[in-house]
Amino acid sequence: MRLLLNILWIVFGGGFIIALEYVLGGLLLCLTLVGIPFGVQCFKLAGLGLLPFGKDIVDAPGGNPIGCVLNVFWLVFAGIWIFLSHIGLALGLAVTLIGIPFAIQHIKLALLALAPFGKRVRTP
Repeated sequence: MRLLLNILWIVFGGGFIIALEYVLGGLLLCLTLVGIPFGVQCFKLAGLGLLPFGKDIVDAPGGNPIGCVLNVFWLVFAGIWIFLSHIGLALGLAVTLIGIPFAIQHIKLALLALAPFGKRVRTP
């Protein structure tokens, strides 16, 4: 079931475009030394954005204060806009009954986009 939903997500839910945007953003951020931690988070979001079904987001053990500071920078410069784009896509998909599972995945991505540092993506 997860395989079918992930294939439908890539085709109809915007998964390929979202993953491509995150990868390009991550590559651009990794060009600078300061942007590398933010680029790594973009790659994490790209992986989840490409195949979100069957994956959960959990808190990483032993959160550190540096991650909190990085989350603040992320939120101010990118997180709010990414959050709003995923919420907009979720609202558009939630209009139809078939789009509701995809809308739920966009909500999951939106919440991760607010504060990606200190989170892990795991496959149960």
